[in-house]
Amino acid sequence: MGTGWTDVFSPNIWQAVLQTQFGGVWLWQIVLALVTLIVALMQPRNMPRLLFMLTTAQFILLAGVGHATLNEGVTAKIHQTNHAIHLICAAAWFGGLLPVLWCMQLIKGRWRHQAIQALMRFSWCGHFAVIGVLASGVLNALLITGFPPTLTTYWGQLLLLKAILVMTMVVIALANRYVLVPRMRQDEDRAAPWFVWMTKLEWAIGAVVLVIISLLATLEPF
Repeated sequence: MGTGWTDVFSPNIWQAVLQTQFGGVWLWQIVLALVTLIVALMQPRNMPRLLFMLTTAQFILLAGVGHATLNEGVTAKIHQTNHAIHLICAAAWFGGLLPVLWCMQLIKGRWRHQAIQALMRFSWCGHFAVIGVLASGVLNALLITGFPPTLTTYWGQLLLLKAILVMTMVVIALANRYVLVPRMRQDEDRAAPWFVWMTKLEWAIGAVVLVIISLLATLEPF
C-alpha cells in the first residue's frame, strides 16, 4: 500500500490499513500484546491465568485473517474456529517444549518432585495438543484446497513438507513418552540425556515448521 519506509509515518496509509479486516485484527493484536507485556511486568497474583487469557485471545484473533477467511457463511465460521483451535494447540505443543527442557534440568536438584509433577502435566496436556494439531490441521487443509489436497503447486508442496516434519515431531514425542520415559524409571542416567536430546531435536524441527507456516501464509494456495 506504500512505496517505501517513509509511508510508515503517513497518516493516510495508516488510515487505509486500519479500514481493512487485516488492519483491524492487527490493531487489536498490538493492543493485546501491550497489555500482555504490562501484565507480565506488573506480576499480579493471578498473572498465569491472565497471561493465558490474553495470549489465547491473540491466537483467536489470528484466525480472523489469512486463508481462514477464504470461505463465506457457515463454512467461514467453521474454518476460523478450527484455525483458532489449530493455533492454540500448536502453541501449547511447541511452546511447552522449552519448559520441559527446563524441568529436566531441575530433576536432579531440590525441585525434583515439583519438576516431575510439572512434566506429568505437560505430558497430559501434550497428548491433547498433538491430537488437536493433527485433527485441525487436516481440516484446515481440506477447507482451503478441498479433497484431495492440491500438492502440485508450490504452496501444496510446502504444505506436504510441513506435514512430514510435523509427523516427525509426533514420532519423536511418542518415542520420548512411551520409550524413554519408562526407561528413565530403570536407568535415569542413560535415558534422561536421550530424552533431552530428542526434545531439543523436536523443538528445532518445530522452529523449521514455523518458518514454513510463515511462507504458506504469504502464498496463494491455488
